[in-house]
Amino acid sequence: MLKEFREFAMKGNVVDLAVGVIIGAAFGGIVSSMVADIIMPIIGAVTGGLDFSNYFTPLSKAVNASNLADAKKQGAVLAWGNFLTLTLNFLIVAFVLFIVIKGMNKLKRKDEAASAAPPKPTREQELLTEIRDLLKAKK
Repeated sequence: MLKEFREFAMKGNVVDLAVGVIIGAAFGGIVSSMVADIIMPIIGAVTGGLDFSNYFTPLSKAVNASNLADAKKQGAVLAWGNFLTLTLNFLIVAFVLFIVIKGMNKLKRKDEAASAAPPKPTREQELLTEIRDLLKAKK
């Protein structure tokens, strides 16, 4: 059983998947930081410092707090602002990933086009072409 597990774990696909997950997690951290530290402050500055994460609707008469953390302690609340913030974050991350993938695909297409150039003819093909051209010229 240990031998089978080792063979399974060492297959190329499993190792490639593990590398992909690790790189994906690191890239996710970069994108999250970009959203939280660069894009959201710009959006906050443009909208006058709006922060939706603290918007909520109390579902109980006992809730009278003005911020979400205290309101949750007092009773049931509908934290729609937090949901809206996370949805906006998701849309921003998805758009950034779209732009990154689009750029990578564009580079990939350029590489494929460059490598798709016809190969140089062999010496034998060049000689045959010369012979054909000489025969055509004699007619």
